[in-house]
Amino acid sequence: MSEARGRRKGGGAGRKADAITAASSDSAPAKATKRKSREGKAEPAKVGATSRAEAGQRAARPAANRRSAPAEPRREAAKAERHERPVGPRVDPLPPGRAPDGRILFGRTVTLEPIDAVRHGAALFEASHGGADPEGALWTYMGYGPWPGLAGFLGWLTGQMPSTDPRYYAIVPRKTRKAAGMASYLNIRPEAGVIEIGHIWLAPSLQKTREATEAIFLLMRHAFEDLGCRRLEWKCDALNAASRAAARRFGFTFEGVFRKHMIVKGRSRDTAWFSITDDEWPEIRNGFTRWLADDNFDGAGRQKQPLSRMMPRD
Repeated sequence: MSEARGRRKGGGAGRKADAITAASSDSAPAKATKRKSREGKAEPAKVGATSRAEAGQRAARPAANRRSAPAEPRREAAKAERHERPVGPRVDPLPPGRAPDGRILFGRTVTLEPIDAVRHGAALFEASHGGADPEGALWTYMGYGPWPGLAGFLGWLTGQMPSTDPRYYAIVPRKTRKAAGMASYLNIRPEAGVIEIGHIWLAPSLQKTREATEAIFLLMRHAFEDLGCRRLEWKCDALNAASRAAARRFGFTFEGVFRKHMIVKGRSRDTAWFSITDDEWPEIRNGFTRWLADDNFDGAGRQKQPLSRMMPRD
């Protein structure tokens, strides 16, 4: 019994010893590794960490390749994309950049002279005030006028003489040699080849005459042929039916209405816009030339054919 108990006891101790020995054999390398790590020696690489590092390197390679790809294809693609967007035609040559210099504009029946209060003032006031226009209808759509007396008008006219934008002209019929209206160039943009004619008022004696039409023609011809403009503008109060009809008669194309564009004499103004471009001018010029010819007027100076019939049709 004692031997059996001893064997049983010894067997248990042996199994315990075996277990301790096995545990010691498994744990010894780990302890040794920890000691080596603390001594600054490299730890053995772990299999899981190695796999993740290699996978990261493989994932990084395509991005690196993309970064190192030549930039030229990307530039070409961007260039192609830009060309897909519509752009206007190239302007070559550019406008000459000339502005009105105040020269006299000579016509067959009328002359346009830079305004001079001394030379033109009294005649202009007489032609546009008093008995010539008792209700002041001439000034309804203008930003100024009428004036209660000659002195006020001359003061205003004197103030406009140095102006180059607007640049004012007196309209002087050759028959009378007395100024009977005014006109101007304004909104002058030589670098873009754009100019407007405006501030146009005609005394009742000048309205609906050959001289009045030629005065407008002289302004148009000077703009396109001497100044080299690409675009000529005409703007008026959208409610001014007479001015809108005149613009169409002279060959201008209606472009639309700018709503609440201005405040004139305390009232809101919508502005109607019209224009002629340089490529349209040759035909329009031909229409004016035919209409202004002597054979289009009878002995009393009345037109035989209206200007509208000689203008290019839409």
